[in-house]
Amino acid sequence: MGEAGKPLRFNKGREAFRLLSIKASTGFFLEKPRSECRETSEIYTGFLPATGLVMKSQTVTHSKMADQVRAFYDKHPYPPPVNSLGDYRRRWENEGRRRADFHLFFPDRAYQADQAILVAGCGTSQAAKYALRQPEAQVVGIDVSQTSIQQTAALRRKYKLDNLELRQLPLERATELERSFDKIICTGVLHHLPNPDAGLSALHQVLKPDGAMHLMVYATYGRSGIYMLQEYARRLELGHTDQDINNFAAALMALPLDHPLARLLGESPDFQRKDALADALLNPMDRAYTVPQLLDFLERCGLTFGRWVRQAPYLPQCGALATTPHSARLNQLPRREQYAAVELFRGTMLRHSLVAYHADGSAHSESIQFDDDDWPNYKPIRLPETIRVTQKLPPGAAAVLINRSHTYPDLYLPVDALQKKLYDAIDGHRTVGEIIGGLAEVERGQQTDLRRFFQTLWQYDQVVFGSGRVGEASVK
Repeated sequence: MGEAGKPLRFNKGREAFRLLSIKASTGFFLEKPRSECRETSEIYTGFLPATGLVMKSQTVTHSKMADQVRAFYDKHPYPPPVNSLGDYRRRWENEGRRRADFHLFFPDRAYQADQAILVAGCGTSQAAKYALRQPEAQVVGIDVSQTSIQQTAALRRKYKLDNLELRQLPLERATELERSFDKIICTGVLHHLPNPDAGLSALHQVLKPDGAMHLMVYATYGRSGIYMLQEYARRLELGHTDQDINNFAAALMALPLDHPLARLLGESPDFQRKDALADALLNPMDRAYTVPQLLDFLERCGLTFGRWVRQAPYLPQCGALATTPHSARLNQLPRREQYAAVELFRGTMLRHSLVAYHADGSAHSESIQFDDDDWPNYKPIRLPETIRVTQKLPPGAAAVLINRSHTYPDLYLPVDALQKKLYDAIDGHRTVGEIIGGLAEVERGQQTDLRRFFQTLWQYDQVVFGSGRVGEASVK
């Protein structure tokens, strides 16, 4: 068990885990963010379960913690190194996929292939993937781990990625690059820093005024079981040697089926490999954010929230919550409060993935509005993860639209016959108005219903929009 590169064998209990509907105990971190750090700070290492008790704490210097994190990833690079990016390259040869990704971040601009991109905390392959899928872009990858940089450099040589530059550099020192970027990707990194504010503030300084960031951090409530087991490991003073990891994996086979970690243990890839298990349960630095804490984090660092990368799970207009007696009250809340309430209602979010912009600039997401008369000029582009189901449909539906990246089964969108024709007519080039004008079945007086339908497609992550005001996208 636990040989390098081989799966850990939790499969025996996987079906049992899937059959259980586990209601995890709610856990809360201190409201005072641990990212408000000095050079020496008290790090609350423990999870706060429903008892409200603060668990074990320790006082460490930031430099010592950073050294521990660097040593951890040198020994356990994550994600695991990959040898081939052939399938990845073939997926991203699709023009529609590239355009959809661009307009997710820049809905009010024409497609631009030659962006300057920074992958901050690039791991073993992320920077190489961006350089491969956007060959006209200039990509810079930085990481604190020498092992990760070496793995990425091997991919650069293999695929002749002349548009990729690599530096072993903590993202807190991103200003040393002495350049600015159209887009910054920092996913799965900030929550491992001893001072996340310093890291995000450094990235803010190298983001162009009209640039965009893609950020991902851990979410608090869905990781309750993970933090219980992290605290368990700390109390036993477990290290992260191969023997420690193998013994931990063996012990997890005895985990009670109703433990909050049980569902993840059976389903998540984070527990099917030795390196992933170490990253999840034995990482020396790990924190998580609720929605309010995350939005406050952005504001402290000079950024403003744009949108969730997949927004339907956060919207009260989507899924089962929209049919409850609370729907009207939820919709009356400010947008920030809606997100926070839905996070609490869903209860199992593992991570938050979002788009952010400069706080002192105009947020690109604000260009997508449905309360004015410009919506017919938007150009809808289907997201590549979406599928259309036409069998075993609910009554009155001609199809059901599903985004396969959603993890909640209630996030499906039934459409009637006319809506199905409108959806099928989306080609990534015509505007909403042109699509509507091309269907003889559309009757006068249906504008309100049509507006609501295209807004719903957007809310359910079926499409992104390019603004018709910027003209046709120019794919270079």
